[in-house]
Order: sequence, then C-alpha cells, then structure tokens
Amino acid sequence: MPGITREEVAHLARLARLELTDEELEHFAGQLDDIIGAVARVSDVADEDVPPTSHPLPLTNVMRPDVVRPGLTPEQALSGAPAQEQQRFKVPQILGEE
Repeated sequence: MPGITREEVAHLARLARLELTDEELEHFAGQLDDIIGAVARVSDVADEDVPPTSHPLPLTNVMRPDVVRPGLTPEQALSGAPAQEQQRFKVPQILGEE
C-alpha cells in the first residue's frame, strides 16, 4: 500500500483549517502512514469467527429499579425560597422580557 503523501496531509490540514509548516507536514505524513499501516495489520488479524466489538469486555449498566417515593409538596419545596409566585420560584428578570 502506498504511503500517505505530504500533499494529502496538506489537503487534510486545509479541510481542518490547520496551518502547518513544511516540517510538520512531513512529520505528520510519516505518523499518519504508520497509523494506517497499524490499522491494516489489525484488519489482517481479524478473522470471521471474531465478532466486531466496541470494547474488549462486555459492558453492563448498574442501575437500581425505579421505585416511586413520595416527594416534597410545592409548599415544602418553596418554604425556603426568598420569593415565590404561582407555586414557582420567583427570580429577578434578566433579559428584559415579560
């Protein structure tokens, strides 16, 4: 497989709106070529009997079951509020809207 060229790196840099020096272009071309080679080697190792995965170990969510419990009444929730209106917290107007 041919390596990634300096011109391809420059094109990618333009798309990403990155300004790279000539030395950086050469450096990144080599690094990207190494990365592409490593990915190609992994693809060669993968066999049809190995299922594709996003993680090497299975993931499980640890969640407790939902249980309905009594909550605060509006009066209890608003009892410490400095100001309230229509069972809501009243705060100072900041955007000049009604």
